[in-house]
Amino acid sequence: MTSSKWGPRRSILALLPVLLAGPYVAWRHHTTLPEPLPANVTGISEARILEYARVLSEDMGFRTVGTREHAAADTWMTGVLEDIRERCVSNEKVACEVWRQEGNGSHRFDIMNTRLYKSYVGLSNFVVRLSAKANANSTEHAVLLNAHLDSQLPGPGAADDAISCGVMLDIINVLLAEDEWEPTYSAIFLFNNAEESLQDGSHLFSTQHPIAPSVRAVVNLEAAGTTGREILFQATSEQMIEAYSHVPRPFGTVFASDIFGSGIIMSDTDFRQFQEYLNVTGLDMAIIGHSYFYHTRADVIANIQTGVAQHMGENALALVRHLTSSKSPLPTLVEGYTKPSTVYWSHVVGPFVVYSAFTAKLMYGATLLLAIFLKRAGWNNVGKGMTLGVLSFLGALLGANAVALGMVAIGRGMSWFKNEVGSVILFGPGAIVGALSAPILFSIQTLPSERAVFEGVIMLNLLLAFVVQLAGIGSASLMWLTGLPVLVGLVVNDLVSKDAVGVSLVGYAVGGFIPLVTGTLVLLPTLEVFVPLTGRMSAEAPADHLIATIVTVIGTLMLPLLAPFTVRFLHVTPGPETDGEPQGKVDIESGRRGLKGGIVRCSIACLAMMAVYAKNQVYDEMHMRRVFVLRTENITTGEHHLHMAASDAAPGFPALVADVASAIPTLHGEAALEGKSLEYFEVEMNDYNGDWDPLYPFSAFLTPYKIPLSTGANADTVSYWHDKFTVQAVEDVRDVIKGERRLTVRIRHPGLIWTVIAFDAHVLWWNLDGNPPPERARHHIKEASFYGKDEWEVKMVVKMEDNAEGLQEGAMWPGKKRAYESYLQQAESEDGVVYSRGGGEAPTMALFKELDEWLDERMAKAVDATLIGAVAGVETI
Repeated sequence: MTSSKWGPRRSILALLPVLLAGPYVAWRHHTTLPEPLPANVTGISEARILEYARVLSEDMGFRTVGTREHAAADTWMTGVLEDIRERCVSNEKVACEVWRQEGNGSHRFDIMNTRLYKSYVGLSNFVVRLSAKANANSTEHAVLLNAHLDSQLPGPGAADDAISCGVMLDIINVLLAEDEWEPTYSAIFLFNNAEESLQDGSHLFSTQHPIAPSVRAVVNLEAAGTTGREILFQATSEQMIEAYSHVPRPFGTVFASDIFGSGIIMSDTDFRQFQEYLNVTGLDMAIIGHSYFYHTRADVIANIQTGVAQHMGENALALVRHLTSSKSPLPTLVEGYTKPSTVYWSHVVGPFVVYSAFTAKLMYGATLLLAIFLKRAGWNNVGKGMTLGVLSFLGALLGANAVALGMVAIGRGMSWFKNEVGSVILFGPGAIVGALSAPILFSIQTLPSERAVFEGVIMLNLLLAFVVQLAGIGSASLMWLTGLPVLVGLVVNDLVSKDAVGVSLVGYAVGGFIPLVTGTLVLLPTLEVFVPLTGRMSAEAPADHLIATIVTVIGTLMLPLLAPFTVRFLHVTPGPETDGEPQGKVDIESGRRGLKGGIVRCSIACLAMMAVYAKNQVYDEMHMRRVFVLRTENITTGEHHLHMAASDAAPGFPALVADVASAIPTLHGEAALEGKSLEYFEVEMNDYNGDWDPLYPFSAFLTPYKIPLSTGANADTVSYWHDKFTVQAVEDVRDVIKGERRLTVRIRHPGLIWTVIAFDAHVLWWNLDGNPPPERARHHIKEASFYGKDEWEVKMVVKMEDNAEGLQEGAMWPGKKRAYESYLQQAESEDGVVYSRGGGEAPTMALFKELDEWLDERMAKAVDATLIGAVAGVETI
């Protein structure tokens, strides 16, 4: 066999424009956002949206369910919607109805393979319905837009989810300002006021609001980040996927839906409540870029990228227009909906692509048959080519995970955390080393030709696409979008080259460009989700191996032609390259030696990258470590503890705990202990670790430590909380004959929020949603109620010992920072009253203030600490 092919360096240089252009085109498309519009425009305005979000996140602040700030947002929303009601009076075509819903309830909330029960008292929602004045039947079918007003404990929630509330308010403004808009079907806007407490607000609306039965479909707006386009990550019917095709800037693939539906991302949204209690379909969309700020104090307006609100607003408005028009699918959803087997995806050009599973099977099968028809190499060689493709992938997987194992072994795990794409730079060389090693497994006699491997890659991707689609997995489209362009490259190659065993560089350029673009479009949002997610997945999660595997799997889709390109130089070793054509000669052994040399060079590059990343600090001010600090007072034992926990596998947390234990005597004002370190110890996190019950079940992600605190001069003083935080059995009736005990457990908690009772019992009956387990089990019942609602109860038939805990409403840092500073300045503010009542919040907040400042200085602002005061105890009833 003879050839005059260029050597690897010149060939790579020739293909370099393609190798750079593909990812660049995808990156530009992924990061491009619309120009934000000012407040004086008639359409969607980012300026107006962000002003709503600013008021909620900055003027109101941390809107944790049960706090004064949460109640302040409720009052503000009442005024905003009253203004909308008044504006609507003059609209000749649109009728407006506004409700402030308030109610009590309970529901079962299973997540992370954990059974949990929720109870709430006095929670509120705000509901706006727009319908046609001239058509009374327009209210029969409705689309529901949902966003939540509350924020999570650690953050002010500018993106999550104030920006979505702003989007919904601006959509209402835009529609009411238009003279021509007259809905065929109604639009309901739900501003639910309790999502972060595990979806209590959406449960309240779904189960108790009188217009809930008219809802046919839901569009849920969420945020888990502060930058980039909002992604469609969950779509539950063919009708709603088709509706999404009408948005001006679609961003979504069935791959994202498959990933979220698999449960690997242990998260959930209000969408769940609407599905479970209203049996409706819909779309779930969220901002996901730079999710390092998700549920942190950095979730503020200043960190929201310009154009984000405009993008979400314009897409959401387009959905409302379509779903309330005469072309809406809403009436067809009365009898339920068809779970989607639809394949959908968006690309850099062209429309949002939607086709049925049946069409997918026909397309993928036909493409596979076409590839078979165009095949030139013998089946034996093509089979070897497919085998080499599989071995290259397995080698890449092994190589990347070897790097991950090495980084963890030297104590430098998660060194890629600060840069999502940077993980490719670390794990990519290892993957390439593994992929390049695959051809060495073949002898000189059995090594397939370049053409056979090229065709084998096509067959492998198209066969997998067809088989995976037969299994009902829509993500098979990724393999088809890889195999089809490579097949086109082969066709172009045959037009420009008559080589029966080789492939021209033109074939590589044409066949490799689209997979590079498609793969990058998939890789970027996947890393945007999973890299920051590893910072809250627990210390046991194999974070490095997870990211290494993601880089390898998607990288294989990006570079499907790496295997044939490697084989290209095993059959021919080029001679010296000159200004003219290079001189080639047949020397397979030299080619193998050249490949081994390439593997060595790539291995050196891999080790160099490991050395560079080993010097990286895992966290910084823009990519913070999440640290949870809980100061508890046990009113049963009189003990006080400082609990610290992290939710990641990065090194350094035990050392941080040790430093805090050394600093506490000074920060806590204990002169006798200054210069001495308090003892600390790691504790096991399980269902019986009641210290972290207010965060249950997400507490399972935490690695907790405990630091005993001195009670000082107050050691013999009766706790302020001893007669305020109580768990009592009332209406207690014992049936000795049946061996049953019927009682009502009443929990009083003035000044405390998010109270929890945890107990072991064989519960025969209770008034919570869902039947209790038929045997003795560990139960957790969590409460989240409106500010000032200080009592809740559970009726049951049981005998039990009860463990209770609640969070101090006035002892949360930085959530109550503004209120505490008001108290220190002796300002005439109602916010400051709580620190004068003697409940322990003032000294707790003093400690938190000092500790937070110390952490900022010690960790160079690379830690986002959530500091919470708690009261706990054990009660036998």
